[in-house]
Formats: sequence, structure tokens, C-alpha cells
Amino acid sequence: MDLSDSYWKSIDNGCIDAATQLGNICYKWTGPDTRDDAQQSACIDAAVADGANAILIAANSAEGINDSLRKAADAGCKIVYVDSAASYDCVTALSTDNVAASRTAGETMKSALQEQGITSGTIGIMGVTVDTASCVAREQGFREAFEGTAFTLSDTVYMQDNTENVKNAVAEGISQEYIGFFGTNEGTTAAVGTALQEEGTQSIVIGFDTSDTVLEMVSDGIIYATMKQNPEVMGRDGLKIAVQALEGTYTDTNTKTDTGVTVITQDAM
Repeated sequence: MDLSDSYWKSIDNGCIDAATQLGNICYKWTGPDTRDDAQQSACIDAAVADGANAILIAANSAEGINDSLRKAADAGCKIVYVDSAASYDCVTALSTDNVAASRTAGETMKSALQEQGITSGTIGIMGVTVDTASCVAREQGFREAFEGTAFTLSDTVYMQDNTENVKNAVAEGISQEYIGFFGTNEGTTAAVGTALQEEGTQSIVIGFDTSDTVLEMVSDGIIYATMKQNPEVMGRDGLKIAVQALEGTYTDTNTKTDTGVTVITQDAM
């Protein structure tokens, strides 16, 4: 989706590992500077023009890059989704079951609130963009975890590649006495933690992903817990399946694999 979050580099590391194991693989890592359908489509088009036989991609949106994916498939490319899928057909999609994982995030939040004797209040939710399917699914699962409770979940605030949007939302939430915040990815989670530090206050924060920054905040008690995905597995297994599809030994299409999450807390660390 972009070249900034360290999460994508973890997928890249998994791909490099698989390419090294398999040998005879020309592997190239690329992506847009920011999350943008047109820029990601241009990357796909460039890969096809460069002679790619297979493309592993974390789709920026469900529909926005389908034309380029269709052209890639017409050119003979095998398409494997990692982390976030588009709606266009693929060999396989390896990702976190984001709804289930964020239900776990919600249950973790409820447990943390219960520990502090908090039984009601408002929780802020920080998203990435309205089109980032993986994070939208996380919003859904998190909200489902609170159905039938006395807690209120705010309208989602979208970062849109600008952490100031999250920081401003956290400051506003603090002024309205929000009891906690949920970050749907690495960037939003780190931005929430940074905003709380700048405001000089504490709150219960549940996030996603495990960059060095996020893990340091968990260790310091700024973030209560974060959901650790398995991006290295997505990259490593995704590349291996792409090669198998090229060799004809993997013939299934549109399969899905949940690569799971682990709850990381200060105690767990």
C-alpha cells in the first residue's frame, strides 16, 4: 500500500526469505509513496511491463485497482493477495481475519476496562481511509465486540496519511473524557500513543501491529495491548504459492488463509 509502514517491510522480509530458499527467483519490492489507488495501479502496470510472472499485493482498496489487476491477469500474471485483497480473482489471499482479530481487540479492551472498574463511556476509533478494506473490517469487528454493552463507540476518524488527524481526534476525545482509543493499524496506533504523550495523559489504548515504536509504547505502558499479525508468513507463504501456481502444482483459485494474531501486552513482553 505504501513504502512507509514497517509492517510492509516485514512482508518483504518474508518474500526475500522464500526467494532465497527457492532460488532462481527474480524478486522486486515496490509500492506507492502514499496510499493511493492510481499510484498503486501504476506500480502494477510497471511490474507487468517489466515482465512480472506473478504479483503479490496488499490492495489499497477493494475496487480501485481492479482494472490494472485485470490487465496483469490477461498478461499471464498470477495474483496473490497479502494482508488486504481486492475483489478481483486471485490464486490465493493470505491475511489476518480482520473481523475476528478485532473482536479479540475489543474483548481485550473490555477486560482492561473491567480491571479499572469502568463499565460505561466513549471509546475513540482511528481508521486509515474509508477504502482500506482490512482496517474497515477491523472497525467492524471491534464494534461487534461492544454490541449490547453500556459503552459508546465514536464515529471513526480517518488518518488519511496525516497523523495530525489522529492527534487532533485524541485531543478532542480527551476533552470529552473518552475512556479509551482503538487504532486499526501501525500508523494510527503509534499516532494515538504519541498524542497521549504530548497531551500528558493516560488512556486505555488497543492497537494493531508491532513496529519498534508501537512495541516500545506497549513496554512503557502507554499502549495497553496491540494485535500482532504475521506479515512474514504472508510474504513467505504467498511467494511460495505464487511459484507453485506458475509451475502448475497449485491449481486452486480464490483460496483464503487466516494467518492469525497474538495479543501483545506489557506483561507478555
